[in-house]
Amino acid sequence: MTTPWGALALTRFPEDPRETLRAWDASDEYLLRHLEREEVPLSGTVVVVGDRWGALVTALAEHRPVQITDSYLTQEATRANLARAGVEPDAVRLLTTQDPPPERVDVLLVRVPKSLALLEDQLLRLAPAVHAGTVVVGTGMVKEIHTSTLRLFERILGPTRTSLAEKKARLIFCTPDPALERPAGPWPYVYTLPDGIGAVSGRTVVNHAGVFCADRLDIGTRFFLRHLPEGRGGRVVDLGCGNGIVGTAVALADPGAEVLFVDESFQAVASAEATYRANGVPGRAEFRVGDGLAGVPSGSVDLVLNNPPFHSHQATTDATARRMFSGARRALRPGGELWVIGNRHLGYHVKLRKLFGNSRVVASDPKFVVLKAVKR
Repeated sequence: MTTPWGALALTRFPEDPRETLRAWDASDEYLLRHLEREEVPLSGTVVVVGDRWGALVTALAEHRPVQITDSYLTQEATRANLARAGVEPDAVRLLTTQDPPPERVDVLLVRVPKSLALLEDQLLRLAPAVHAGTVVVGTGMVKEIHTSTLRLFERILGPTRTSLAEKKARLIFCTPDPALERPAGPWPYVYTLPDGIGAVSGRTVVNHAGVFCADRLDIGTRFFLRHLPEGRGGRVVDLGCGNGIVGTAVALADPGAEVLFVDESFQAVASAEATYRANGVPGRAEFRVGDGLAGVPSGSVDLVLNNPPFHSHQATTDATARRMFSGARRALRPGGELWVIGNRHLGYHVKLRKLFGNSRVVASDPKFVVLKAVKR
């Protein structure tokens, strides 16, 4: 990535030679050019929210910024990119979206996230630390910035305007108004599940901002819940757990099961734990933020349940699913099973057969398919 202060060699995490997606885009470059061109004073506490792979904080490392992210992979990419740039790791303070934000913010740089709810939540959390002199600049691709995005900045921080587009990217300029009456934060959001979906029928779900389908049960998970394996016991992994409905359903149906909830999103794992606790589930559970099943001992798992994402931010990719499937095969005991739900058109059965040597359809409808692969 070319910046006003020199070129940076950046990668995503985990680094994959087959990956063609970059670790930055035109909106990151636009923001950095603006900061240099307008001589924005980067003094005091500089906070960067939503930095996707550490591109912004790596470029601004000399100003000792604070990075706030919902992504474990972003944090790991940031550490790797700082090291690649020869920057000391303590030059950037790494916080998650679940951590208390800084008490004072003098420069706030916001990479607009895909989730409007996550943006709302983070702006509300940071608003008390913003003062009249705070410089607030947002950035994103044109397709990511909508009228609703600008309204959030205006409603929570103050008057907002946008820049002209450059290379399909746009900037957001906000003038903080400390006297503004801000709405109360609606997160976490709690609702009751419908009937007819097995052990979690009528149960409580807790969702922090930014978690997929935070205000309702999505149709894919609903279909999966109707076709989960029963009475397996042992060690079960809810891989890419989201709000933890699937793992909680397993724990409710089989109190003897030991369930591991894993996701790379800090918001998701917090939601999964809150959902599990809200339902008074018996048995043992572990909640882990991480890169899939990395760190889980090989051959230590009996069952993996997975609804893999097929987007990385705005890009469509099967890289995450590939890594999840291969991680599951490594972690499973011989005879252990990976159950996957996905849209029919994604062709997961091909990848599973290549990796496991087998794949069987458990259930299907016109939109979704539940597949099972067994580790031989």
